[in-house]
This record gives sequence, C-alpha cells and structure tokens, in this order.
Amino acid sequence: MLKNLFDWLNSMGIHFPGDNLFQFITSRVMLAVLLSLVISTVFGKKLIQFLRNKQVGETVRDLGLAGEQQKKGTPTMGGIIIILSILVPTLLLADVSKAYILLMLFATLWLGLIGFVDDYLKLRAKRQAQKEGVNYQKGDKDGLAGWFKILGQVVLGVAVGATLLFNESISVYREFRGSNLPAKAEVKKVMLDGKERIFVKADEPITTIPFVKGHEFNYAKLLPQALRGLTWLLYIFIVIFIVTAVSNGANITDGIDGLATGVSALIGICLGIFAYASGNIRVAEYLNIMYIPNLGELSIFIGALVGACIGFLWYNAYPAQVFMGDTGSLMLGGVIAALAILVRKELLIPIFCGVFLVENLSVVLQVGYFKYTKRKYGEGRRIFRMSPLHHHYQKSGFHESKIVTRFWIITILCVVFAIVTLKIR
Repeated sequence: MLKNLFDWLNSMGIHFPGDNLFQFITSRVMLAVLLSLVISTVFGKKLIQFLRNKQVGETVRDLGLAGEQQKKGTPTMGGIIIILSILVPTLLLADVSKAYILLMLFATLWLGLIGFVDDYLKLRAKRQAQKEGVNYQKGDKDGLAGWFKILGQVVLGVAVGATLLFNESISVYREFRGSNLPAKAEVKKVMLDGKERIFVKADEPITTIPFVKGHEFNYAKLLPQALRGLTWLLYIFIVIFIVTAVSNGANITDGIDGLATGVSALIGICLGIFAYASGNIRVAEYLNIMYIPNLGELSIFIGALVGACIGFLWYNAYPAQVFMGDTGSLMLGGVIAALAILVRKELLIPIFCGVFLVENLSVVLQVGYFKYTKRKYGEGRRIFRMSPLHHHYQKSGFHESKIVTRFWIITILCVVFAIVTLKIR
C-alpha cells in the first residue's frame, strides 16, 4: 500500500525525502524482513501473554516421550503471529494490485483460517471436558474433520492452478535459440551483453525439471495428442496434489519445538532465490531457465515469510513458549507449495522440502506396514519406534534440540542442492 501511495503521490508531483526507497524491490524486501521480525518478536510476546491469559494451552497426548508433560499448558494457535507478521509487511510494502501478491494473501488467510478453526474446535472440546469434570485426552476427531481440511487445500489448489492458467497478467517466457520463430508467437526482444536475445511466451503450462538440458517440462506431454485439450484439467489436479501433500507435510513436521518453523524459514530463503533468478531476465538467460515477468513483487512476500518464521522461532525454539498449532503449520505448508508452483519449481519440492517429504513418508510407511502385518500375521508390526520420524529419534534417546538442529542442517543441504540443480545438466 505504501508503494502504491508513493507512486500516486509521485505521479501528482509530490515528493518526500526517501520516497524513492519504495521504488526498489531490494530495499522493500529488506524492509519486509525487518518489519516482520519486529512484529513477530515485539507484538508476538504480547500475543503469547494474551493466549496464556485466555488459557489457550496445548493438551499433550501421553506418548511416552521425554519432556512431553512439561509442554502441557503451553499456549497454542501461535500461528496467528506468523500470519500477522506476513500480512502487514506485504500489505504495506508490496504492490497489492499484482496477481501474485493477491493470490499469496488469499493462500495465507484461507489456510490460516482453516487451521484457526481446527485449533479452536480442539480448544472448545478441552474446555467442555473440563467443565464436565472429565479427564480430557486430545483426539483426532476433536477438531475439523480431515475431509474438510483437505477440501480447503483443494480450494487453494484450484485457485493457484486456475490463476496461473487463465490470468492474463501471468506469463512465462523461454529464450528462443532457433532460426524460425513460431507463427503468432508473443516475443520479448532484449539486448544482453551487446546481443539481441529473443524470449518467446509459453502458451502451455511448463515448469522447471532438474538434471535435464533446457530445464523445462511441458505438462501437455503427459497426455496423448488427442487429449491435450485437457491439459488444464491435469495441471490443476497436479497443483491440488502438491498443495495438499506439502501442507500436510508441514503439519506433520510440526511435532517438536522449532522444527517446522526453522525448516520453513530455510525453504523460504530457497524460494526467494528462485524467484529472483526467474524474475531477472539477465540471470534467467545466464542460467538458461524460464523468465517470469513481474515475479519480483513476490520476493517481498517471501521476505516477510522468512522474517516471520525467524521471529516466531525466538519463542518457538526449545523450550517453546508458544506452539504455532494448525493455524500456522497448515498455512506454512500451503504457502510454500503455492510459492514453489508460482516460481515454476514444483518438481524440485522433493529436494528442498526433503524433511517434509520424509516426515510424510514415515507416517505412510508406518501405517501401511502396520495394517499389512496385522492382516498377514494377526499382529501389527512397526518400521519405526514411532512416527513421524522425529518421534522415532526421540524414542531412540535423542534430545529434541539435537533432532531439530540436525533436521535444519539436512534442510540446508537440500536447499543448496536444489539451487545447484539450476546449473546441473
């Protein structure tokens, strides 16, 4: 909003000292990071106290894990801090008329609302049990039904896919290196290093694929020639799957202090680098990757996301003073998935979201193997001592701080490798 305001004032011939600061994306990104840090640390403390006064405390299942009983009563729904720390800097510093920004604001609010309702219903079930004098044990059915949360993720997937397909302000350009331009092709001619380079607009949904020369994959190739008119439907289905998988992966990862928050911040930095590379025509030409115009504004949102996660980590690191709850974890996973799709790096998600993937797989494998062995042998058996994977290491005697730190290190390695794939052919 401030950018739009100063742009309007400048067009009227009204200038203020330092108003040019809002014309540069780099300065607005740094301001977004700083502002989100201030909001999450300064106002986060007040919100934590408010949640504590309202007795919005976490109920901990008795899983036999070290230190779990000390977490009882820790304020939850702290994801509100992250959401506010993202929204305020984005609204103030980004160009809110851009489709990318509007879509990410919707993703943040939509999944944040679903997570908030889920947390609230769990809290209400706890209070009802206390009122009736019943010993309350947190259950899976206390919050929103699983199908309702999935429905919310499907809605976001449809919104992201439809926007990328049908919004005319969103486009992707590939550098043309041939001799004959396609008929009726929309092109951009740019002088780079004294040479004219031609970029051609892609008419079909494409994405970045690692380890392959050209780094491009056309989703239409997944269908036979006769069915390629339905590529849009296939693309939306894939986007829904990605949003649902990553959102649930972040939700599952949020099981010990600081794990999901730190991993999300590192992934955010990775996505910020991808957005810069694809949004800068010189860098895109150097890396031989697709050029995505107007992607720069997205970096302000990403800066706010990273700052919000780091600021929240101040209170969420071991021993946690607040938990993000589903309010934060569902939102962070959905937002990360949406950002990866917007920068056309969704096929790299298994790499830079490696921790989310492994946590998800550990649950799927554990449940699947247990059911299989129960049918075959009459007794369910387990692969891990407990799932998700971080609980397996807790059961193995590792302190949760060590688990979190090592998962962060693994995420750093995954992020670096994902970035390196831009030059690996």
